[in-house]
Amino acid sequence: MKRTVCFTIVGLVLSGIFAIAAFGQGGCDCVPEQVIVQLNNASDLQAVATQYHLDPTPISQMAQPPIYLLHINNGQTPPQVVAAMTGDTRIIFPEVNRILSQMERPGLPWTQGRSWAIGRSWAIGGSSKGYSKQYFPWRIRLNEAFAAAGTRGRRVDNGQPIVVAVLDTGIDYNHPAFQGHLVPQSDWLDLVDGDNDPMEVGTLRVDPAYGHGTHVAGIVALTVPDAKIMPIRILKQDGSGELWMITAGLIWAAQHGAEVANLSIGFPEDVDVLHELLACADDGVSPNGTTFPEIGLHRLAVTVAAGNGGDTRLIYPAANQADGALAVTSSTRYDELSIFSTFNPDRRVYRTAAPGEDIVSALPGGRYGMWTGTSMAAPIVAGVVALEKARYTTPCLAPHNYLEHIEDTGVRRDWSNLPPWGHNVRIQRVDALNAVSSSPACTP
Repeated sequence: MKRTVCFTIVGLVLSGIFAIAAFGQGGCDCVPEQVIVQLNNASDLQAVATQYHLDPTPISQMAQPPIYLLHINNGQTPPQVVAAMTGDTRIIFPEVNRILSQMERPGLPWTQGRSWAIGRSWAIGGSSKGYSKQYFPWRIRLNEAFAAAGTRGRRVDNGQPIVVAVLDTGIDYNHPAFQGHLVPQSDWLDLVDGDNDPMEVGTLRVDPAYGHGTHVAGIVALTVPDAKIMPIRILKQDGSGELWMITAGLIWAAQHGAEVANLSIGFPEDVDVLHELLACADDGVSPNGTTFPEIGLHRLAVTVAAGNGGDTRLIYPAANQADGALAVTSSTRYDELSIFSTFNPDRRVYRTAAPGEDIVSALPGGRYGMWTGTSMAAPIVAGVVALEKARYTTPCLAPHNYLEHIEDTGVRRDWSNLPPWGHNVRIQRVDALNAVSSSPACTP
C-alpha cells in the first residue's frame, strides 16, 4: 500500500494533545472570529469574503489550491459561517480554527487524564539515574540496536545528526538532559508568542500541561541520543493550541531540516487542513489535489499519539489513516496494551505500540519525573524512526518505507476479547533492534 507523504506521522509526539476548550460561541471549541477556507481558485477570494462577511485580506495562507485563515467581520460564530458555506462550489472545504490540547490533560470527556509524579519513592524516577536506567530501553532492545546499527542517531553516510522536531508545550532548553542535543536556536520556534524562544511557561504541579513538551523531548533525547531536537511550541500554558499553529509548525519543521516529527496531540473530530498536509503524496499532491509549495520536496516522518480514552473512539489526527501516517498507542512494562490506550480493532487504525506507562523523563527546572500516556509512547517511536533513518540512507527510501518497516519488524502481541475494548487485539510493539537489523524496502 502506498503510504509515502510529505509528512509521515508516527505515533502523536503529536501522544495525544488536542483538548476541548470552548470560547463561549455556542460551545465552539475554536478560535472566535476566524474561519479556515480552501478555495478552488484564488480569484474567488474577494467575492467569497464579501458574501460571507469576511475580511478579504487573509490573516495567513498556505498551499495550492490556497487555504486561507480569514477574519469574520460581522459577529457570526465560526460554526455559523462554516454552515453557511456548505454547498458553495467555489469552496473545497471550510472549517473552524479548532482548539487542540494535550491528551494527558485531566478533565477531557474523551480521554483519561494521566498526570506526572516527581520522584515516586516506590519506583525509579526523580533523578538522572532513574532517567537513564528505566525499563523501556531494555524492553525495546535499544542498546542492542545502537550496537547493530553502528550509530545512535548520526547518519552513517555523512555523520550528520538526524533532526527530530518536537511540537508541544515548549521545552526547558536549560535542562541538563538537553545539553548538546538541540539544533541551533535559529531553528527553534514559538508560534504561541511569535518568536524563537520556545521555553515552557507555567508552574509545576499547578498547570497540568506544564512540563509536557520537556518530558516528550527528554524521551526523544534518551531514545536517539546523537540526533538533534528541534523544539517548536504550539501549545499554550493551559495545554491548548490552534489548528493553524500546528499546521504551521509542521511546515516550519520541514523547511528547517527536520526529518522526523512528533505530535502528542489529538481530538475526536477530523480536521481538514491538517489532514491535507499529512496526506500529501510523494509527488507533493494529496488525494484531493492539494500541494504545499512551502515545503517543496522536504520529507518529514511524523509520529502521532493514539489517545488515552481506553475505548475504541477514533482520535485525530492519529485516526486519519492518511498516506504515511502511523499512530502509536501505549504498552505496559509487562508488554501488554495499556488499559487507557485508545484502540479500534475494526478500523485497524492503531497498529503500533510502544511503552507509555511510568516513563521517566525531564521536567522543567532540572527535575525528572514520571508521566503516563500515549504521548510518552509516540516519541519513543519517533526516536526509533530517527535511528532507522540514520542507519539506512538509500535515496529511494521515503518516509512511508521507514514507518512500514517499524510495523513490520515489531513484536506481535495478540489477546482474545481483551477488556476494556471487548475485542480481539492484535498489535505490533516497536522493537528497535529488529528495526535496524534489516533495511526498509524501497517500495512505491
